[in-house]
Amino acid sequence: MAVESKNNTASIGFELQIWEAADILRGNMDAAEYKHVVLGLIFLKYISDKFEERYRELETEDDDVEDKDAYAEQNVFFVPSSARWGKIAEAAHKEEIGTVIDNAMRAIEKENKRLKDILPKNYARNELDKRRLGNVVDLFTNIQMIDHGEEKDILGRTYEYCLSKFAEREGKRAGEFYTPSCVVRTLVEVLQPFKGRVYDPCCGSGGMFVQSAEFVKNHSGNRRDFSGWNLSIYGQDSNPTTRKMALMNLAIRGVEADLGASDADTFHNDLHPTLKADFILANPPFNLSDWNDGSLNDDLRWKYGLPPSGNANFAWLQHMIHHLSPSGKIGMVLANGSLSSQSGGEGEIRRKIVEDDLVEGIIAMPTQLFFTTQIPVSLWFINRNKKQKGKTLFVDARKMGTMVTRRLREMTTEDIAKVAKTFEAFNNGKLEDVKGFCAAVTTEVIARQDYILTPGRYVGIEEQEDDGEPFEEKMTRLTHELSAMFKQSHALEKEIKKQLGKIGYEI
Repeated sequence: MAVESKNNTASIGFELQIWEAADILRGNMDAAEYKHVVLGLIFLKYISDKFEERYRELETEDDDVEDKDAYAEQNVFFVPSSARWGKIAEAAHKEEIGTVIDNAMRAIEKENKRLKDILPKNYARNELDKRRLGNVVDLFTNIQMIDHGEEKDILGRTYEYCLSKFAEREGKRAGEFYTPSCVVRTLVEVLQPFKGRVYDPCCGSGGMFVQSAEFVKNHSGNRRDFSGWNLSIYGQDSNPTTRKMALMNLAIRGVEADLGASDADTFHNDLHPTLKADFILANPPFNLSDWNDGSLNDDLRWKYGLPPSGNANFAWLQHMIHHLSPSGKIGMVLANGSLSSQSGGEGEIRRKIVEDDLVEGIIAMPTQLFFTTQIPVSLWFINRNKKQKGKTLFVDARKMGTMVTRRLREMTTEDIAKVAKTFEAFNNGKLEDVKGFCAAVTTEVIARQDYILTPGRYVGIEEQEDDGEPFEEKMTRLTHELSAMFKQSHALEKEIKKQLGKIGYEI
């Protein structure tokens, strides 16, 4: 669905074309399965296009077109002859097309260590309709993904768009791999991760890393060359297929990441135990239960108190605080219950974190941002080295956003910029409180509210504009209108009784 340019889903004609065409592949296949089939094909076609582009450059320069280093130096994956798209296109309508694609994936992994064990290799399975698969290959054959119009990062956009569509299809299960782009962008624009170590302990498909990379590109004036960028990416995920999606998502952008040697549960197997990150961005599972079987009770991460085993919200928060550098910052999504809950010791943990002067800001977000849940959420910003000591910024953004479908809302680019500028003004000591929207609040005031961090408690109610009608005149007008409504209701009541009486039902 295309929407106005001010929204994040603007300019999606090409991505929508890919999605609708690739959707023919699904048939009776579950969305969670064909997600990997489609994303794998998009990835394969893109790296093949990039390879062919570099191949032609080397031909023109009369250089060795099979020199792997000549591709690596341009951050291009080397594609062996048997795996190039031309071979796949030739086999599109042969029964062995699935085997041809699987073999191409294996050959590419063999030549590119970064892709080892990442690419999907199950296109030959019986459940995958080979006629439909061939049709999708035909579609991709006719598309040059490396240069569609003026958008050089068209594959990245297409990959993200398809992820969002799969999230919509999968519903609740999609929370494992997808965070809405507008939520991630809000975190990134407030944190501004220009350089340093970026960490996500539950990275899903890598959206936080992708948007961090986009932020750097958009503010560096160079949208294609990552050779000189100063971000180091660290993360992990407990789902093996989701982890592979993240690595593919980053690979097509030329971004290297350390996601550990394999998938792993962050609480029980922290893959980066000594990491002290400059920026942590995360959307952990909401209200995760049964995360601690008792073996983690004495873990050194619980500096502010042992989180309840029935809810991991404050376990995630403390895990991230533990991994912060001395001047590190966190931007994370949490269910709104974390703002006020007193059960299981959560109120005490929250109090200690506030008293340690770590909470830089809280944003109450609009509803209907997620495909996966209707649970209201807030964004927490933690800072070990706050500019405004002893103060916390509260932003009530619940009225922001635009409905892009009947069920889904998006924060617009303007909304995100307004929030980011509010944080900037706060940090620079230039913020003016706006009733109903934002307020800078001292820790003493928060203490008087029992350390509850719900923004509505602090920003107040938006001032209503004076319509110019004198109070006495307004009350006279409204009481006349109310009187007329009462008369109408009495007339309707008599008519209903009359009609019921005619069919034998007296009241």
